[in-house]
Amino acid sequence: MMLYLAKFHEFLSRPILPHSRLVLALLTVPLLLSLWFPLWKISMEAPQYPQGLSMDIYAYKIVGGNEGHDIQEINTLNHYIGMRKLDQRAFADLDFLPFFLGALALLTLRVAVIGDIRALVDLTVLSLYGGLFAFGRFVYQLYLYGHDLSPEAPVKIKPFTPVILGTKDVANFTTHSFPQLGSIMVGVFLTGITLTLVGHLWIGRKNAATGQE
Repeated sequence: MMLYLAKFHEFLSRPILPHSRLVLALLTVPLLLSLWFPLWKISMEAPQYPQGLSMDIYAYKIVGGNEGHDIQEINTLNHYIGMRKLDQRAFADLDFLPFFLGALALLTLRVAVIGDIRALVDLTVLSLYGGLFAFGRFVYQLYLYGHDLSPEAPVKIKPFTPVILGTKDVANFTTHSFPQLGSIMVGVFLTGITLTLVGHLWIGRKNAATGQE
């Protein structure tokens, strides 16, 4: 066991393969571009809104459809059922996202230039944790919106969780919630670094089985 651990620690100290360094550097491009595209889109339709209402959620702002007017209309509807107002302050706990994505890009470039496999492991774990944490906070905010209803609301409805992914009917509204290009770009980054790490682990396992250094 001790010999195996020693070999594993030695493997972690090995430099990253040259082509993997190039891949890591290229993966920072979609990661940074995700700041300029919406991460998520929530839309809804009802008989009284045949054109629908929508809003795009970016890493740093919320933009309503119809040149921003849909946010005001959604807030008016939410008021009747006691939901909190949708605005940038409502998602203030996600304000860390632009800084996190920027720091992650810098860290990825550092690993691409001078990192070893241990640094690649740390980068992958940090990236996956950050992605899961941000998505978890998003889900939690949606949960609060549907459960923290004002008891003085004109229209009484049972607490609910707004649709997180897919389509859901609430009263006479059909709501949709789907990831957008920004989330796809972050997903490309996360998938890329994970596969890069898995590739190094596979090569290390293969070399260990054949006795190669």
